[in-house]
Amino acid sequence: MRVATVISQPVLPVSAPLTSSPNPIQEHFRFGFPYRRLRFKVSASKKPLPELQNPKPEEKEGESADFGWLPAFPHALIASMSNFLFGYHIGVMNGPIVSVARELGFEGDPILEGLVVSIFITGAFIGSINSGFLVDKLGCRRTFQLDSIPLILGALVSAQAHSLDEILWGRFLVGLGIGVNTVLVPIYISEVAPTKYRGSLGSLCQIGTCLGIITSLSLGIPSEIDPHWWRTILYIASVPAFILSIGMQFAVDSPRWLCKVGRLDDAKAVILSLWGPSEVERSIEEFQLVIKNDGADVSSRWLELLEEPHSRVAFIGGSLFILQQFAGINGVLYFSSLTFKDVGITSGALASLFGGLANFAGSLSASYLMEKEGRQKLLIASYLGMAVSMFLVACAINFPIDEDLSHNLSIIGILMYILAFAIGAGPVTGIIIPELSSAKMRGKIMGFSFSVHWVCNFLVGLFFLDMVEIFGVAPVYAGFGSVSLLAAVFANYFIIETKGRTLEEIEMSINANLAARDKQ
Repeated sequence: MRVATVISQPVLPVSAPLTSSPNPIQEHFRFGFPYRRLRFKVSASKKPLPELQNPKPEEKEGESADFGWLPAFPHALIASMSNFLFGYHIGVMNGPIVSVARELGFEGDPILEGLVVSIFITGAFIGSINSGFLVDKLGCRRTFQLDSIPLILGALVSAQAHSLDEILWGRFLVGLGIGVNTVLVPIYISEVAPTKYRGSLGSLCQIGTCLGIITSLSLGIPSEIDPHWWRTILYIASVPAFILSIGMQFAVDSPRWLCKVGRLDDAKAVILSLWGPSEVERSIEEFQLVIKNDGADVSSRWLELLEEPHSRVAFIGGSLFILQQFAGINGVLYFSSLTFKDVGITSGALASLFGGLANFAGSLSASYLMEKEGRQKLLIASYLGMAVSMFLVACAINFPIDEDLSHNLSIIGILMYILAFAIGAGPVTGIIIPELSSAKMRGKIMGFSFSVHWVCNFLVGLFFLDMVEIFGVAPVYAGFGSVSLLAAVFANYFIIETKGRTLEEIEMSINANLAARDKQ
């Protein structure tokens, strides 16, 4: 996924569960989409794949329209409402923070203004760390509903705040909810989406975040003339949380989690509804094989992250987020508003809106390219594009032939950078970590990876302006480009292709390769 926090200030941190049905074979389930036979290929062999890195090429499809993604789409769409909330809360303080500070009595205090922004990240870190436990015990659907409580309360407390303490508590509660949800969404979508469409549906995470940012920035424009408008847009933030809570009542639980807790009939009903009748027995067999391999204990422990293959996946997940954040997406988004001012776009919200549109265009492209080109190629190409864009901006700043040309090249470079990020570094990072994780440790590995993300997010926000002041804009951007090149190399050597493989095939292949290596 793809997670970038827009930095807007010059001073920074700163229902009852499904029950077993006596007749699980049904034509409609939850959202009411009738099942249809899905047209993806099923391997005849039940053995683990010997080489995960070289998936079999897909056969050519017929010319008939393929709607195999449609049954799972509404469930993924409801889940992606969490990412919409994430994006909304990223942008909601982009302009109104000045009005908030003035009305609540801490205007001109950069430390307190930074604290209002950074307390959100603190809550998100705590939420991410604890998300794995909730997913193991309650499953994604119930955790989504439980997590909507701090999201709703946080938005309302923030909107009604009349003191610094109240706005801090509200932002902390929102961050807590966002921290849990950013872990939940990629896990949920990866587990309910048909294998053939897992990457495309997973890109809804990034699309939801982009739409949330664009919405909050658009709604925030009146705050430049109405000093009390910030309360209205914070009230509005509670609406998507209500929709998420209600929508999850009609969504399905992950069939993998249902099978893990022994609810086989419910798992079969979900598979039938979302993936088609031909997938029921094969999928259940694969689920049970993986569960048997993981042992009788369905819960996971943090210390298991130190064991292979979990330690390797956790290393990859943490490293991907470290590289993503230190490739500079937050710094670029912050400084882009100043670059836009140089070419006459004086509104910070409007400048951020241009960046949001580039982000959205890249996310839409990713939804198509994810399954066509594969995760690894997309990730490598994305980081290479980000590197070229950063070097272009650095050159435009350091070697200005003409002032107008320099400004225009800077704008082009920044928009190219955001577009490249949204095509790969954003969405692929979020979807490939749960794909590589084992069923037992998926929640813990995702919680750990996103905790690393939030720490790096905080550090970039804390030191970015100091680095610019010490070294200058161009060297810092060149540094971002260098990290992007390093990320491309990392993706080439450490990321394995997961396109077209079920989660169970991926897990069994990783375990088989690990066992073969240990015998050598």
